[in-house]
Amino acid sequence: MNKVVQHEELYSLFKDNGTVMVGGFMGVGTPTSLVGILVDKGIKDITLIASDTATPDTGVGPLIVNRQVKKVITSHIGTNPETGKQMIAGELEVELTPQGTLAEKIRAGGAGLGGFLTPTGIGTVVEEGKQKLLVNGKEYLLEVPLKADIALLKAYKADRAGNLVFRQSARNFNPIMALAADMVIVEVEELVEIGQIAPDEVMTPGVLVDKIVCCGRRI
Repeated sequence: MNKVVQHEELYSLFKDNGTVMVGGFMGVGTPTSLVGILVDKGIKDITLIASDTATPDTGVGPLIVNRQVKKVITSHIGTNPETGKQMIAGELEVELTPQGTLAEKIRAGGAGLGGFLTPTGIGTVVEEGKQKLLVNGKEYLLEVPLKADIALLKAYKADRAGNLVFRQSARNFNPIMALAADMVIVEVEELVEIGQIAPDEVMTPGVLVDKIVCCGRRI
């Protein structure tokens, strides 16, 4: 099955009030052309799940600057002053989550788990509103899974069936987000024919991918 589409074919998939996961860290490994569609369409009231809010002009930062996000679930906002400004003004809900916990919540969503136990955050503001359980005399927080309507990911290479290869630090949140969304759309740098990626090289199998757009070369 050929999953390659043009950017214009994706425009109708994005709606207001959706939950969107976006891969990358500080803009590295973020699918900027897909984020650009959200910006161009003026999609609003997004619940955004991302490792960070990057900077005002990189990664998912423009979505914050343009006030298209109503809630962000993330681990880091310090490099985007607009995030803090809107949060303090009560204009943006920010759910700060330790980065390892955030990754595991996404992985749990993809695995169909009901949640997991972690000691991270015990005794801090992270535990507020969360259920605590005692296991073998030690306290844990119950962290619930995260899922999204759409995941926007970036990969280095894909074939037309959607088998993905990530490169270097772009292999951060992208692979686990591919498991935890109803629809997975991937921006790739290099597109090859089916059979040109060795099975052992595949990091995310094509069965998890719905759409591919190529922003680089086609082989």
